[in-house]
Amino acid sequence: MPQTITKGVKQMVAEANAGIRTIPVAEAGELAGREDHVIVDLRDPRELKREGKIPGAFSCPRGMLEFWIDPASPYHKPVFAQDKTFVFYCASAWRSALATKVAQEMGLNPVAHIEGGFTAWKAAGLPVETVE
Repeated sequence: MPQTITKGVKQMVAEANAGIRTIPVAEAGELAGREDHVIVDLRDPRELKREGKIPGAFSCPRGMLEFWIDPASPYHKPVFAQDKTFVFYCASAWRSALATKVAQEMGLNPVAHIEGGFTAWKAAGLPVETVE
């Protein structure tokens, strides 16, 4: 007998978005490169190589986020110990909504994500950095 899912991804994303800050892509374009913000790309390495990334973005595959944020984790990354605003993005703002909610729940603040993700970034004609 197949499993019955009681909460789907659309509901999870909607619930996450209700409790987090979402930044319009134009505002994100102004924040990129600022010293007081860290733009975090949650996409996997294949996506980065195929499509590029926001210039200067820190790459953190979604599956490693909690481990890289937690200072007690053996996988902790010092970038997440900085007193800065963390702005997450993925391809279409689903993974980033969930990631922003989790980061916020872990106590990483302030955090936000980019409305529409990298797809919206590219559609707005904002700069893209090639990833080798």
